[in-house]
Amino acid sequence: MPYTNYTSQEVESRGEAIYVQQIRNKVNPKHKDKFLVIDIETGEYEINADDLVATKQLLAKHPNAVIYGLRIGFPTAYRIGK
Repeated sequence: MPYTNYTSQEVESRGEAIYVQQIRNKVNPKHKDKFLVIDIETGEYEINADDLVATKQLLAKHPNAVIYGLRIGFPTAYRIGK
């Protein structure tokens, strides 16, 4: 999803900073393995076992959200292979 005001690196940097500074201690390990999506402009977020559901929940509240997503407790959201 392209954002006209942000590069992909800016979205990643801001999203990761918000997660580390404001959210991580609230959700880990309680929600480990779930997906978290953050609106990098408001800091609001949603958590769900399904990343698409979390994204839709956030967009329902903030239709123009600039979204950064991650999987709680993992260095990447997805992996290829076994």
